[in-house]
Amino acid sequence: MRTLCASTLIGEFFVIGFAGLVAMKDASLSTSTVWWVCGIAMLLSVLLCGMLTRPGGVQLGWALQIALIASGFVVPVMFILGAAFTALWWASIHYGAKIDEAKARWAAQTEAQDAAGAEAGAEAG
Repeated sequence: MRTLCASTLIGEFFVIGFAGLVAMKDASLSTSTVWWVCGIAMLLSVLLCGMLTRPGGVQLGWALQIALIASGFVVPVMFILGAAFTALWWASIHYGAKIDEAKARWAAQTEAQDAAGAEAGAEAG
């Protein structure tokens, strides 16, 4: 799950940066305000990559997804991009958990087979 979620967050890092460039064209927004907000969001997306396995990491990711969609009020195309990345975030969590479960089952099965092989080898010797 961590790999898929981190990939989504890194993609968001770039999308947030490009959205900042678009938002700078809005005369009602100051450049410093745009870059403070975008900079914090970009920093959060990178920091979340390392926090995914910690308590609250996934929930912070959901908060970032909501903020990404809400940024559509400033840059309208972000409604679409935010929804797309929210779908990717959900898929990363949902399918990532299934992949993690399958890996754990495979590791347990392999360990059991190795233990059975070691017992058979000990009895033969």
